[in-house]
Amino acid sequence: MRKTYKLYIGGEFPRSESGRSYVVSAADGTPLANAVRGSRKDLRDAVRAARKAFPGWAGRTAMNRGQILYRVAELMEGRRDQFVAEVRQAEGLKPDAAANVVARAIDRWVWYAGWADKIAQVLGSSNPVAADYFNFTIPEPSGVVGVVAPEPSSLLGLVSRLAPPLVAGNAVVVLTSESRPLPAITLTEVLATSDVPGGVVNALTGRKKELVPVLANHADVDAIDVWGVPDELRRDAELAAAESVKRVARRPSGTTDARFDWLDDAASERPEWIAAYLEMKTVWHPIGV
Repeated sequence: MRKTYKLYIGGEFPRSESGRSYVVSAADGTPLANAVRGSRKDLRDAVRAARKAFPGWAGRTAMNRGQILYRVAELMEGRRDQFVAEVRQAEGLKPDAAANVVARAIDRWVWYAGWADKIAQVLGSSNPVAADYFNFTIPEPSGVVGVVAPEPSSLLGLVSRLAPPLVAGNAVVVLTSESRPLPAITLTEVLATSDVPGGVVNALTGRKKELVPVLANHADVDAIDVWGVPDELRRDAELAAAESVKRVARRPSGTTDARFDWLDDAASERPEWIAAYLEMKTVWHPIGV
């Protein structure tokens, strides 16, 4: 009997209301497990959970968010062997290559966690104005962010896209890799045992062609990362996001999901990816006498 993995919504692992699942296979075609085929209602439930969790997560101090995310990396380290086995099966890698991918995923999580109490200093400013006022620009989280995870890179690519909005103080709804979801499911188990509040990260497995349009059209999603959106769905997803005035994060021009090198730190560790999920708010304040 193959295990059927569940969704991760609001800090819990519910079954899909649809009752559907699909077979997850290794890179060589060997059946590994069943994954829940999330529905539109599941996605709406995930967005509601994220919206409920957002104020508390955004309201924490930057240092506290960073410490919580550092702890996630420590818990990932404790399940390193499981991650290596799952990445190896999912991506068809040799043992050493899979171990390297997992090590880089943990390091990348740490790298982004380190920005939690620094990004506001880099992006914020005190602006010179010709008046008796202070003028400050302050970055604030966008709100609920939808992340469509990269398809080929089951763990490293996911971490590279999930960590930036979390560091910025957003709550996230993730559509995992459709064909390689098991490392993402294990990551949700890590998150469930960490200090990340329930609802801050919500993960759905299933068919992207069914879930991407719902995520892009959802009025309570403030930003969407379309990195892992299939090419045939990308234009419609971006148009739908524009209609509800979402921020849209894209992969760099000229790159493809299938060929992007997630092991390239220079390309994958970028504070600009955190900035993509921040709103810049300008405040005027009178100078006291």
